[in-house]
Amino acid sequence: QGQPVESGGGLVQPGGSLRLSCATSGRTFRFYAMGWFRQAPGKEREFVAAIKWSGSMRYYGDSAKGRFTISGDSARNTVFLQMSSLKPDDTAVYYCAGGTVLGPVDNLSSYDYWGQGTQVTVSS
Repeated sequence: QGQPVESGGGLVQPGGSLRLSCATSGRTFRFYAMGWFRQAPGKEREFVAAIKWSGSMRYYGDSAKGRFTISGDSARNTVFLQMSSLKPDDTAVYYCAGGTVLGPVDNLSSYDYWGQGTQVTVSS
């Protein structure tokens, strides 16, 4: 209960776009921040983007800058990741996370709750 649940992953051609969604149900209090991370086979989980509801501050990892946009609804603990100009290197399982995020937004340990992930495959 109260865990983030991702959706919207799939197969897309290079140069294409995809929109990921993350919803959290059954939670009575609002996350302070929510973020997206991704993990490719054989690699560590890396930061993609995050949003702090207070002030609507947005943060992006180097791989996402200029191509991805994070947005969401703080009242519903819902966050989206609009991805464009996708490359094969973007292929990974994308995870949504939320929590009080007292630490850096790009640090996995800053998040208390994690989704199961959604697969994104960029291939022709």
